[in-house]
Amino acid sequence: MEDTSKLQTNIQINPIQSHMPRMSVELSAEELLKEQKLPFPFFRPLSQRKENTWVISLFVILHLIAFAATMIINDCWSNSHGLCALKPLGRFSFQPLSENPLLGPSASALDEMGALRLRYLAKDQEFWRVFTSPCLHAGLFHLIINLSCVIFVGIHLEQEFGPSRIGVIYILSALTGSLVAAMFLQDRPSVASSSTLFGLLGAMLSGLIRNWKFYAKKFATLVAFCAILMLNFVLGLMPYVNNFSNIGGFISGFLLGFVLLFKPQLGKMYQNKGGLFEYDVKHSVKLKQKLDRPVLRSISLVIFSLLLAGVIMAVVQGINMNKYCAWCQYIDCVPIKWWTCGSKMTHCETMANSEHLTLTCSGNGKFTVFPFVSFSQARIEDLCNLICS
Repeated sequence: MEDTSKLQTNIQINPIQSHMPRMSVELSAEELLKEQKLPFPFFRPLSQRKENTWVISLFVILHLIAFAATMIINDCWSNSHGLCALKPLGRFSFQPLSENPLLGPSASALDEMGALRLRYLAKDQEFWRVFTSPCLHAGLFHLIINLSCVIFVGIHLEQEFGPSRIGVIYILSALTGSLVAAMFLQDRPSVASSSTLFGLLGAMLSGLIRNWKFYAKKFATLVAFCAILMLNFVLGLMPYVNNFSNIGGFISGFLLGFVLLFKPQLGKMYQNKGGLFEYDVKHSVKLKQKLDRPVLRSISLVIFSLLLAGVIMAVVQGINMNKYCAWCQYIDCVPIKWWTCGSKMTHCETMANSEHLTLTCSGNGKFTVFPFVSFSQARIEDLCNLICS
């Protein structure tokens, strides 16, 4: 009997080669975005990287310093002889609410710090006030509301789109808003600090429109946008806050948003997906951002450039739009029983002795007797405006 030969089975496993076509990285990225939309920045937790918010933080600190300097210059305790609100604050106490309903400095202090006013731009040609007025706040209420909204809106946008682009929008909105305000000035001081907030709101709206398909919670975003917008616009109807600067800042921010705000965090999204698209998507998205909607970006940039050039020429030429629009003054300030929006030149007769100062308004005959005589000329003008209003 023959020996049964042992079977030797050799099994060879060949690797299966995939013949599936390679998918486009950009197409995969777009499909992923459609499947998983991002909430608007307001509804996402802030990043832990604090360096992403240095621009907004810097501007907020500068505003706080400017307000502190304004209150030091105001010095209600000395200039108003203690007739102040919150007297325990001493030098930092505020003018009475009857004089400044926003709990802030006097009109003469705002003038000295560089607020916008018709007489200083039309007669004295002090155009440097266009750059200083966006740094000033009309009062403590204005400071708290404005900066709280700037922090809420600005920090989220800065972490979403980067500090450089948000910084450019912030500065150009402040400048454009101040120039627009200079075209509608009355003979009363006004500040343009809220123009920066309205510039951020305009950029937020254009960024939302431009990246509409990438965002979820759009209705909630619009509700938050309208609430912040209306609150600060109503605040602009009070004395010393210029609403025309808010309108100019909003228009400039809206146009610059179309120019500068690209698709949000695309590279970062896919890098966090396990590295599958880490390199290719990062570079393809950057290229796509540079080429994204060139016509819209170009048109927005041209319109903004024409707007900026136009308002600069109008301010240099001394054009006063109030001559062509009598009702426009009510966009800036609405007089009610708690405050007035007087902008006419006032004159008071002064009578002083060793103990008392009597101011009598030449227009309506009203007078007030003060138990002090050492008022500065600027302070006498403030008091005269109150008596004549």
